Amino acid sequence: MPAVTVENPLTLPRVAAPADAVARPVLAVTTAPSGFEGEGFPVRRAFAGINYQYLDPFIMMDQMGEVEYAPGEPKGTPWHPHRGFETVTYIIDGIFDHQDSNGGGGTITNGDTQWMTAGSGLLHIEAPPEALVVSGGLFHGLQLWVNLPASDKMMAPRYQDIRSGSVQLLTSPDGGALLRVIAGELDGHEGPGATHTPITMIHASLRPGAEVTLPWREDFNGLAYVLAGRGSVGTDRRPVHTGQAAVFGAGGSLTVRADEQQDSNTPDLEVVLLGGRPIREPMAHYGPFVMNTQDELRQAFDDFQAGRLGTAPVPHT
Repeated sequence: MPAVTVENPLTLPRVAAPADAVARPVLAVTTAPSGFEGEGFPVRRAFAGINYQYLDPFIMMDQMGEVEYAPGEPKGTPWHPHRGFETVTYIIDGIFDHQDSNGGGGTITNGDTQWMTAGSGLLHIEAPPEALVVSGGLFHGLQLWVNLPASDKMMAPRYQDIRSGSVQLLTSPDGGALLRVIAGELDGHEGPGATHTPITMIHASLRPGAEVTLPWREDFNGLAYVLAGRGSVGTDRRPVHTGQAAVFGAGGSLTVRADEQQDSNTPDLEVVLLGGRPIREPMAHYGPFVMNTQDELRQAFDDFQAGRLGTAPVPHT
């Protein structure tokens, strides 16, 4: 890690918050519990324990791995349905195949992102390719769920294949931070991901001792999740480490700093920064469906059981 990098960050556009921007305070720091998903791959529940009023429009995020699989060990998910939101799968290390009943799909690897808008509903499957199952190897990624407003929940499904080479790369004034804008925009620089719910998603790598203060839209919330390393958040330098999430309050800028000393297996502080415009609508969430009412949830289950969300392709024999 990271998969997308540059030899000299100072060749990139530089971003910094205006001197008069109001710094966002850190409201809370939480530690993600560990568990298993799908057929048994290890995950950290990045936003567990955070009040939804601070997450909206994000629903959940899982850090998948980082894990070194032995031959025969790599696992994925079986076919399953979704309705009413978007899934964002970002692969840092390793390979993942995606296929859905709407015809979307492909293979993503180091630094690629798959953005699936479930909308009115579909079935999909995510799994390592057969070659990786046979060989084993390193696997590390994220899956983020982004809510859709009521007006978009029943829109037609859509699939975006975002390759690592299309990610917008930026840096801090001193070149100490590499910023990968995957979706949304930062200081006028736009990432490739097209979103229905206005959000910004950034993967930042900070060298030991580096600090970055970024402009942040005041109508967005602010979240930081530590993929690897040690550092601090906010102007009061609240300590954070691998598997912890920070919730920022209101303001026009947010600050992240890497500790001078990092673990030997983690040369930099690796952080995912997220912001989005809250939807502020009732949410009814159960399993793979995210709707506005319990009646809509029941309808989603009925439609799934009746095959109206699509059918899984029959494997070739």
